[in-house]
Amino acid sequence: MVKMPNHGKHVEIVVQQLNKFNPENQSMDHFLDESTKVLQALNVTDGKFVLETLAGCIEYKPLLDIVANAFFVQDGKHCQSSERNLYVVVCYLATFQLEELGLQQFSRIVKSLDAAKMHKFLRFFFSVLNLNTWIKDEWSQIYDSPYVKENWIDPLLRWQPKIQQLIEQLADKLDNHVTTVKSSTVTEPKEFNLTIPKPRAIPIPEPIPLQERTQPVPQSTYKPPKEKRHLEEIKRQNRQKAEHLVLEANVNKFKCAFSKLDKRENASEVKNKPEFQAQKIQGKIDNVPIKLNAAAILREGALYQRKMEQELNRIESLLQGARDPSEFLEWQKQMRKKDLEEQLAEIECRRLQGKLSHEEAVLARQNVIQENKKKADLMREEIGELMCQYAERRLQEQKEMRELVEQVVEGHKNVKQAKMKLQKYKRQIVQEVSEESRELLRQALEEAEEKLRKRYELIQQIRAIESLPLFRNKFVDLTQTPGHGLIGEMSIVELRERLALLKEAQKKAEEEKRDQIIHEKQAKEQLLLDKLEQISQFRAAFGRAATLRQEEKKIKSQFSEGPVKDERVLNLQKKITEKTMERKKQAELLKVTPLKTSAVRPWEPQKGFLQENHWKVLEKSREQQFKMLQHGLASREAAQKMATCEAAKIGATSCILRS
Repeated sequence: MVKMPNHGKHVEIVVQQLNKFNPENQSMDHFLDESTKVLQALNVTDGKFVLETLAGCIEYKPLLDIVANAFFVQDGKHCQSSERNLYVVVCYLATFQLEELGLQQFSRIVKSLDAAKMHKFLRFFFSVLNLNTWIKDEWSQIYDSPYVKENWIDPLLRWQPKIQQLIEQLADKLDNHVTTVKSSTVTEPKEFNLTIPKPRAIPIPEPIPLQERTQPVPQSTYKPPKEKRHLEEIKRQNRQKAEHLVLEANVNKFKCAFSKLDKRENASEVKNKPEFQAQKIQGKIDNVPIKLNAAAILREGALYQRKMEQELNRIESLLQGARDPSEFLEWQKQMRKKDLEEQLAEIECRRLQGKLSHEEAVLARQNVIQENKKKADLMREEIGELMCQYAERRLQEQKEMRELVEQVVEGHKNVKQAKMKLQKYKRQIVQEVSEESRELLRQALEEAEEKLRKRYELIQQIRAIESLPLFRNKFVDLTQTPGHGLIGEMSIVELRERLALLKEAQKKAEEEKRDQIIHEKQAKEQLLLDKLEQISQFRAAFGRAATLRQEEKKIKSQFSEGPVKDERVLNLQKKITEKTMERKKQAELLKVTPLKTSAVRPWEPQKGFLQENHWKVLEKSREQQFKMLQHGLASREAAQKMATCEAAKIGATSCILRS
């Protein structure tokens, strides 16, 4: 490169041209053509240097932007964003033109610019840590990693010691304050000779826009919809029709349709009937003959055999001096009964605690309603003030939007001219490309026709070969062996004879197997008959033992004591009555229904009655379960199932009895 007399000026020209470049609306070639016209005032050497630098900065813009963006984030936080292209040009010269310019020429260019800015940027860019880490990684994402390392990173690392000397010179220059300050003449302002404007007329005040009045809430909001009333009317009519049809069917039915079930009691008699009380089923065990299969007979025989062995073992242990476990079992039964009573008392306590917490929740709900009313009044006042502030802010925003629209309209006029130039340039490129594409299409069509012609000739040759006749008949001798040289090869006649011998041997084996199965079946039937006789004897013995046990249970149930109330249950019941009285008094004072959580609409069902019914049903189910378990009318598993079913009906979770 030829030595440049004024390097700072040339760098400023490149920066100015880069500031004008817009990659979205301008192509690189078109921009360089326009820049050439601007640089005609320079001599050939300077113009060539400026044009090459400008083209390189545009071509390698992605690489240079990575370094510039990182510099502004880390070391250049206080630098102006308008100087960004200056750092881009210096980065391009250091990366791509340092070998061609030489260190002396590059030092002159750097020293002709601001020393503080160049010192800060070169110290950041020529840092060995930055070059070997993130700069290398970021550039490798755009270009191949070996190419980046060989052509850019390694040369920069070679120049780094010499550039470090230049950085130290800039630092000394900053310390000694030897910066060259351009002498500039002070501009003396002169007063403009303007005509005195006429006084402006007072503008007509704009009318203040009034807010539109909102429409009142329609009355249909507080009434049930017409569709619902129409459906209820249709439902009522259908019910009347169904009742009429049922009445006609009952009056005109045939005599054979009458039965004892039709004689029902009156509605008053049904209401006066006592509630159903579950009783223990007492009946004799009938030895009804049941047809059993073989598996059931063997299973029942094995069961009785096991029981007999257990009884024999028990008798032998008693003979050898063991104790009778009947006393322990009786004690165990009493303890289990006592545990069951404690569990039932615990369940009753939990139920009453739940009811007590419900009453307390209702009282808390009434207090919350009062607090919410006070908060709602305060919120209404605040909303009124905020609406006034919002209206003022809205008027101010409308004025600002009008001014912004006028500015945008002026900007669109300048953009349209640039778009027209770009469209003309693109039309020229399209015409050139269309001519080349036509020529390529013509050549491709000629090649395709040649391929089709060759393919057609090949198909004709294949069809001619296939049309020739072929003799496929072959005469086979069944007594002749194939002659493949295998050990087990034979003729077809010999194969048929061997297959006939194998079939005869198979039939003989099947007959022997059939005789064996018949003998086994007869032995199994005899075994089942013996087992049935043994089972009948065991059933008779167990039936007699069961009747004796039932009679003993009857005698014990007559002398059993009634259930005893627990002190905890009584205390909780007292607390519940006190809370209910307090809730009713507070409800009368506040005049608020205790279970309302929101405004009740006329067509919505009230929840108070449903919740009271829920607690009544739950209490009845718990009392019935307690009585049945206390009197021995049902097992614990049956009581659990009943409690689960009742809870599922009323929407509560049943309390599971723990053993």
